[in-house]
Amino acid sequence: MDTKTIKVSWSKRLIGQVVTIEGWVETIRAQKTMQFLVVRDSTGKVQVAHQRVTDVELATIIDGLTPESTIQVTGIVTSNAQVKLGGIEIVPTSIVVTSLAVKPLPIFSDTNQDQRLDWRYLDLRRPEIRLIFEIQTTIEMAMREYWTSQGFIEIHSPKLMAQASESGGELFHVDYFEGHAYLAQSPQFYKQMGMAAGFDRVFEIGPVFRANPSSTPRHDTEFTSVDMEISWITSHQDVMAFEEAWIQHFVKAIEKSHGAIINDLYKTKVEIPTLPFPQITMAEAEAIVTRAGHTLAEKGDLDPEGERIVSRFIKETYGHDFVFVTDYPAKVRAFYHMRYPDRPDITKSFDLLYRGVEITTGAQREHRYDVLHKQVLEKGLTPELLQSYLDFFKYGCPPHGGLGFGLTRFLKQLLGLSSVREATYVFRGPTRLTP
Repeated sequence: MDTKTIKVSWSKRLIGQVVTIEGWVETIRAQKTMQFLVVRDSTGKVQVAHQRVTDVELATIIDGLTPESTIQVTGIVTSNAQVKLGGIEIVPTSIVVTSLAVKPLPIFSDTNQDQRLDWRYLDLRRPEIRLIFEIQTTIEMAMREYWTSQGFIEIHSPKLMAQASESGGELFHVDYFEGHAYLAQSPQFYKQMGMAAGFDRVFEIGPVFRANPSSTPRHDTEFTSVDMEISWITSHQDVMAFEEAWIQHFVKAIEKSHGAIINDLYKTKVEIPTLPFPQITMAEAEAIVTRAGHTLAEKGDLDPEGERIVSRFIKETYGHDFVFVTDYPAKVRAFYHMRYPDRPDITKSFDLLYRGVEITTGAQREHRYDVLHKQVLEKGLTPELLQSYLDFFKYGCPPHGGLGFGLTRFLKQLLGLSSVREATYVFRGPTRLTP
């Protein structure tokens, strides 16, 4: 008899037909007269029910199965209202064991996070973990869709650099032939090179590396950064307006494709943000934090508790999950952030907080060579070491600005995860280089 190999999710539509499914054995229930399996593939789960006396050889195969073995099941799709998995089951006519899993399994769903990361490929099999990366795929597709509709060009910047693009304290040094190089902390310099090249609008989704010894739930040493840069702006407000529309676009895509299952597996509703997002200055944020009785670790910048306090205030006041915090002091921002002409101690910069965590840092950049050179000196940096970057601004460069967006931080906050470790395919931290 001809059969067709199908995904589990299709089986509901094929009641009465003979089909073949391939997947992992999730559970095994062996009774005196009946044997039950739950088989899982990337689309869902289905019950397989076999009466022992109908086929002794098949019963022996089922008795020899172990959890997480991979099998190929051929059988008839049967309606059974008592079955919780969609009201159907498959009555098998044959089972082929394609890979027998060793017993016992090294981890379970309630195993601690560190152990689960040791066996990440097994942990990724869980539907709620797989969903994270299905959402990530939807987000990146929607991001690119929006960018390309707005005239952006995708770039792939080098990850080996001769000098730091951010602070020098978070650099990974690597041998480079007879010399040395650094792993890129961000594509910042090369995004700006695109502006000097006349590309007008660029974006990149790619890895960045930061030698940060922190083991907090929001930090990692290698992560995926989402970056964009836009020319011919009048202020950082133009960048912020673009970002909020871009975010609204991809959150709509998340809600449309995954809203129901996110609610089912994570018990959280995907909220499509309204525009415009609330905005407060850093000075206003400090006042909110002070009134709440918290003292910031560094004046002029929000620490994690400060971010949570500000986000709670915005949620209570405006009912919004997002808030832009603008106008950070120059002392806490990078040398390439533009400053207000009448307030040279304040930058035209912003952070975006989402549900209590900073997910974006952005600014209008300083594009004037002489001013940029002066700001390099003010930060105590050596212009000669940055000369290849400074050269971008010698021969005409438009006013521009941009941002970096933390994809894993966004996913963490969207789903209420405990750490970015859960939202990273394979996590890298100060004490983790495997698997």
